[in-house]
Amino acid sequence: MYCLGPMIPYFNLETAKSLSTNQNNFQYFEWLDSQPPNSVLYVSLGSFLSVSGPQMDEIVDGLHLSGVRFLWVGRGDTVRLREKCGKLGKIIPWCDQLKVLSHCLVSGFWTHGEWNSTIEGIFFGVPMITLPILADQTTTSKYIYEDWQIGWDAKREMKTRGMPRSGEISKMVKRFMDSESDERKDMMIRARELQKVAREAVLDGGSTRMNLDSFLDNVMRA
Repeated sequence: MYCLGPMIPYFNLETAKSLSTNQNNFQYFEWLDSQPPNSVLYVSLGSFLSVSGPQMDEIVDGLHLSGVRFLWVGRGDTVRLREKCGKLGKIIPWCDQLKVLSHCLVSGFWTHGEWNSTIEGIFFGVPMITLPILADQTTTSKYIYEDWQIGWDAKREMKTRGMPRSGEISKMVKRFMDSESDERKDMMIRARELQKVAREAVLDGGSTRMNLDSFLDNVMRA
């Protein structure tokens, strides 16, 4: 067995922004560039088996109440969510997630806990809120908040088994994005440590390069 990772196209990011601005990017780069430092929570709850409509409404109401700036990929719910998000939020149907997570003003990621999104969040050192729905998302969420301690499980943090309500969501998001709190500072330290491990793995001499070379050498000799 040869272990390789993180398997994301990180090497495209240097030229990606200039290429994307010539396309229909819903002006999210321009919006991001205009926000205060480390102030934006990026929200993407998946394109498959996402949360219910009523839960979406509670989340967007909670984000609005929190006073936190957020960029939300709403996909099919874009129009409805846009009517409720307020002036501090921006709702778009699609974005290039890697480029958003790499943006210097994005300091939080609310995700459903899908593995690819988790790896991308780790690669850019972004703390995460998880709202797992099914399958491996629950296990990944457990890694994030319990093992790696680089984020929170939304339902556990709000101590609720049912649908999280807007008031609870508002309080949680405000705490999560408070850059002056000790728990946030500790989370950032751990996120950066894990980011360093992920990035070193893909450098020359890192585990991914070494394992790939070993694999190819084994194939050639065979």
